[in-house]
Amino acid sequence: MTSSPTACRTAVLAMPCVGTSTVFGILDVMGSVGRDWQMLHGTQPNPSAFDAKLLSVDGASYRDVNGRVITPDGALSDFDRPDVVIVPDLHLAPSSPMPNEFGEMSAYIRTAHARGAVITSVCSGSVLLAATGLLNGLEATTHWGFGDFMTREFPDIQLRRERILVPAGEGHRVVTAGGASAWGDLMLYLVGRFAGEEEARRMAKIYLLQPHTEGQLHYASLLAGRQHEDAVVAEAQVWAADNYAVPRPVAAMAKRTGLTERNLLRRFRRATGQSPADYIQTLRIEEAKQMLETSDTPIEEIASEVGYTETSSFRNAFKRHVGMSASAYRKKRLPGVAQFSAASQ
Repeated sequence: MTSSPTACRTAVLAMPCVGTSTVFGILDVMGSVGRDWQMLHGTQPNPSAFDAKLLSVDGASYRDVNGRVITPDGALSDFDRPDVVIVPDLHLAPSSPMPNEFGEMSAYIRTAHARGAVITSVCSGSVLLAATGLLNGLEATTHWGFGDFMTREFPDIQLRRERILVPAGEGHRVVTAGGASAWGDLMLYLVGRFAGEEEARRMAKIYLLQPHTEGQLHYASLLAGRQHEDAVVAEAQVWAADNYAVPRPVAAMAKRTGLTERNLLRRFRRATGQSPADYIQTLRIEEAKQMLETSDTPIEEIASEVGYTETSSFRNAFKRHVGMSASAYRKKRLPGVAQFSAASQ
């Protein structure tokens, strides 16, 4: 199957420390778009929506961390104007020196971003994105094992350890996915964004991909935090999911749990990585996103329905959390967003 002239040119970066299973999982899904569903149903395949290439600094074969010989499709210089760049997971200890390839790859990523490309990472691949400076001032996620390293080495990044998928920046042109298996979440997001929601649904069915329920920012959910065993906090979270719009919800959560607000704050932050107030705001913004995606309800009414007494406060909070204004988000309504939201709640 040939690529469409308008196929999304996707550069998947390769070097010896890159996770090989993730790389080929990404390439398989992108190569399947427009082909495998049609093959299974006996219809004519469509031109591929993605032109995905595995690229290393020099294009030469290399041995991965398990000793297998990997042959890239070419060098970075062979694919100089990608629409999307994907940095897979990196098999590195957080304390290890950065690979020699980081310098040239960082320059490639920065140039691609300056030319309008969407830059993404999976798992610990966020370390390379952080090294480019593109994550400075933005929210991002990473593998839990690299959380402390990222916070220490890149303090300008707003690290969201509890999230699975974090699109950030103007136009959501920087996207980080946490955990190696989150490559599937990233694929559904990218297929939905560039090939349409129907293709995203098809890929989910073919590959049995399902967004993780731990939390996602854009087309999944902000609702779930990191896993914990504090039953009192868990009960407060369940209550908050249905009552986030009530006046003074944190005080109500404290009363329900029998804790003082101060004790609830301490336990909630320890369990989830967020304060109760931040968690409530997360719930409100996520509900607002769903309403913006699926209805024409005026923004002023949405603000009121999710618990804000002043529309200006809602607008400021929405832009801070999502990276764009509520009105801009509504205009985007990116393909492939809404259909996965319910599965993550």
